[in-house]
Amino acid sequence: MDDKHCGGKSSGDVLEMTAACCFSCQSVFSVNLCSTAFAELVKNITRAKSFRSRSSLRKPAIMVDYEKQFMLYLIDEKCYDKYFVEFDFLDGACFRALISKGLGLGIIAGSVLVKVPQITKILASKSARGISLFSVCLDLFAITIHMAYSFVNGFPFSAWGDTSFLALQTAIIAMLVLYYGGSSARSVVFGVCYSALVYVLMGGLTPLNYLLIAQGFNVPILLIGKLSQAFANYRNGSTGQLSAVTCFMLLAGSLARIFTSIQETGDQMMIITYGSSSFANLVIALQVLYYWNSDKQKKSSSKEAVKKPKAKSKKTD
Repeated sequence: MDDKHCGGKSSGDVLEMTAACCFSCQSVFSVNLCSTAFAELVKNITRAKSFRSRSSLRKPAIMVDYEKQFMLYLIDEKCYDKYFVEFDFLDGACFRALISKGLGLGIIAGSVLVKVPQITKILASKSARGISLFSVCLDLFAITIHMAYSFVNGFPFSAWGDTSFLALQTAIIAMLVLYYGGSSARSVVFGVCYSALVYVLMGGLTPLNYLLIAQGFNVPILLIGKLSQAFANYRNGSTGQLSAVTCFMLLAGSLARIFTSIQETGDQMMIITYGSSSFANLVIALQVLYYWNSDKQKKSSSKEAVKKPKAKSKKTD
C-alpha cells in the first residue's frame, strides 16, 4: 500500500480505519502521519464524550438553580445552607422565618377574595344597609397609608402585599355604598380621587417622613373606623349587610400579620397597627355571632310582612 493511500486512511474519522492504516504504512513519514492522526482522533472522541456528559448534566443543573432561587425567596442564604447543605432541619430561627414567609404568602392569597363576599352580598341585595360609609372610608385610609408606608420602606411584599388587594376591595365597597345610596356621580368621583391619592402616596411624591407621621395616626384612625361600625351595629341591633365570612377572614389575617411583622420587618409601628386591627376585628366578629339569630328573625318577619298584604287582597277579591 502506498503512502498516499495510507495518508488517506489515516485522515478518516473512524478509529478502526485509522488503526488499520497505521499497521499497513511502510515509511517512517507515513507512520508518523498515522500516529498524529490517531492521536488527534482520540482527542476528538474524548472531547465528544465530555461534551455529551456536560450536556446531560446541564438540565439538572438548571433545575437546581431554579429550585435554589425559589427557596431563596422563602428563606435567606444562611437558612438555605442549613437545610440543603448541612441538612439541619431543627434550626429554630430558620423554621420561624419559613413559617412567617408561608403565612405571609397565604394571607396575600386569601386577601384576593377576603372582601369579595361582602361585595357580592351588596350587589345581590342591591343595598348597603347597615354599612357605615364613615367606617369604610377610615378603614380605606388606614389600609392605604399602611400600604404606602410599607412600599416606600422597601419591606418584603409578603409582609404587606395583602393590603394592596384589601385597598382595592375596600374602595369598591365605598363606591357601592355611595352608588346604592343614590349618588352614582359621587361614586365615580370617589374612585378617581382615590386613584390620584394612591399615586401621590406611592409614586415618590410623598416623603417617607410624612408617611411615618401618617402611619402614627393610623392606629387611632383604624380604631375609630372599626369601632364606629361596631357602634352602628349596636344601634341597629343587627349587623345588616356585613358578611360574616369577610369579618372572620379579616380577624384571622390581622392576627397572623402580628407574627409576620415581628419576624420579617420588626417595625414596631406595624406590629401596633396589626394588634389594634385585631382587637377591632374581634369586636365586630363577636357582634356577628351575637346578632346572628336576630338577623334571621328580622329576615323571616320581613317575609311574613310581605305575605300578609297578599292574603288580604285575596279576601277582598
